[in-house]
Amino acid sequence: MNAPDRDYYDAFAEALLHGRSDDPQVLALLAQPAFAIYRNTVFKGCVDALLANYPAVHRLVGSAWMESAALAFARGHLPRQASLIAYGEGFADFLASLDAAQDLPYLPGVAALDRCWTESHLAADQPLLEVSALHVALAAGQDVTLVPHAATRWHLDAQHPVYTIWDANRSEAGDTGLAPHWQGEAALLTRAHDHVQWQLLGAGACRFLDACRDGCSIARAAGQALAIEPDLEIGAMLGQLIQADAFTSFY
Repeated sequence: MNAPDRDYYDAFAEALLHGRSDDPQVLALLAQPAFAIYRNTVFKGCVDALLANYPAVHRLVGSAWMESAALAFARGHLPRQASLIAYGEGFADFLASLDAAQDLPYLPGVAALDRCWTESHLAADQPLLEVSALHVALAAGQDVTLVPHAATRWHLDAQHPVYTIWDANRSEAGDTGLAPHWQGEAALLTRAHDHVQWQLLGAGACRFLDACRDGCSIARAAGQALAIEPDLEIGAMLGQLIQADAFTSFY
């Protein structure tokens, strides 16, 4: 984008967000009654997209609260793509800074899991790990590096039972009459066969996945996992991740 186009875009965004501009061309647009309708349409689309993309948050807080928070977010975060199917990146961090959410300290973590679902759902297709080949490599004593699948997502909240809360509120059929143990939880989301699945995950397994993502070998990743969770059974943890189709390959 060249400088004149950039200046016009900035001026247009200012008009869209705040209803004002110093640019003569954009001022001419602002003077047209249709522009007010356009502004309302844009923000309504953003709000509707956030309600759809964060269903667990929506169910927890109700429509009025969610619509207010979504509109506040949209006014500071215009869509970067014409399609709103992935709109809402950063909403969890926004909730963490929102005064109205301070009495709901678990809400950003729930929002993070809603976002993980969206990212897993929209991720690129990749082949699944060749488990038999991995077994051969490990049996031969090779310290390989596992590559997480493009659709694999994981999230740890060290203080709040976000997985239990999110799982119960992800669908209308969920059981919201829960009384979780108030402790940190993590979640793993995968999409092996065109369907996002999720399960509870330990803190050590999350650190293992972090290390794999960063290019660490299994031995180094296991060491980092044990530093977080000393009693972790590495073999059982690795089996859980492989069975969940969390990896695409190894090298």
